[in-house]
Parts: sequence; C-alpha cells; structure tokens
Amino acid sequence: MVNSVCVFCGAQYGDYRQAAARLGAELGSAGLEVVYGGGHVGLMGALADAAMTAGGRVVGLIPERLLEREVGNRAITELQVTDSMFERKRQMIERADAFVTLPGGLGTLDELLEVITLRQLGYHAKPILLIDLDGYWQPFVSLVEHVIRTRFAAPAVRELFQLVDSVEAVLPALGVPPATASRSVAAG
Repeated sequence: MVNSVCVFCGAQYGDYRQAAARLGAELGSAGLEVVYGGGHVGLMGALADAAMTAGGRVVGLIPERLLEREVGNRAITELQVTDSMFERKRQMIERADAFVTLPGGLGTLDELLEVITLRQLGYHAKPILLIDLDGYWQPFVSLVEHVIRTRFAAPAVRELFQLVDSVEAVLPALGVPPATASRSVAAG
C-alpha cells in the first residue's frame, strides 16, 4: 500500500509549474505523505506549497550545502537538513513507498537513475512513475532502449519504471483506491 510518495522534480520551473502544483494538490488531497528535495524554488516549491494547501503532510530533505541555494522550505510539515546529497537520497528512498518524477534537470535524472538502478539490483520493489508531459521523458526511454539494444541491460529493465501521460494518471497508476482518488479530485 502506498502511503508516502517521493517526488523528483526540478529546482527550476521550466514549463511545468502548473503540473507540479496539480500533483502536489492531488497527493495532498489523497492523504499521501509527499517526500521531496526540501527546496522552496522551482517545481519543488510549487509541489510542496500545493500539497500543504491541500492539507497534506510534506517532508523535505535538503543537504546543508543547498539550504540557501534552493531556499530550504520551512513552511512544510518537516524539513530535514542532511550532510550530503547521498544522505538526502538515502532518506528519500527509505521514506517513500513510491517514486514519481516530473520534468527536471541533472539532479532529477540522478535521483531517477538511482532508484531505477536500486530496483534493478533488488534493493527495493517500489513503483517508479515518470510523468511524460509533452513527451519530456521520451529521450530517456530512447536511451534505455539503446542500452538494451547494445546489450548493456536486459529487456526486463523496461519494466522497472512506468510512464504516465498526465498528473491525473498518477493516483490510479499507484493503486490509490478510487474513493480516495475521487475525494482528491473533488477537493482540488
């Protein structure tokens, strides 16, 4: 059962501020704990603010070195300052029942690849969703296909993550019961 969702997303807005806010509202309204990078900037801030507004519990994990750069969000339920990026990711992975990835930059890719690799190696069996807004994750899928074609990974790696085409597809893909999903839509 999914009770907490770690969301990987950018410290910039890119073109997806509204999607991040919708996702935060959906997760918060559904009663799911949101675990994220702890910043109050970019998609991270939009996600956290919306989840809090929807009455959700939000846990931010931010390395001390990024506390000022990403403006550590003190308006959330819990902000944990970690010693390093490695510790941040360890705690994110440990605290989450599932992972959802919005568009983002190199840090988002790093987090995504880490959870996919750990799943491949059997360290966890948690769902990993990529929200493929405007085909954002298609180059990543092409890279995975290239890795498979060149025999650096087995075809089964395709099953380690799932693409969904919208924020609204996240809760059903995570198996959140329909009654909860309909409450979150009504509350949003």
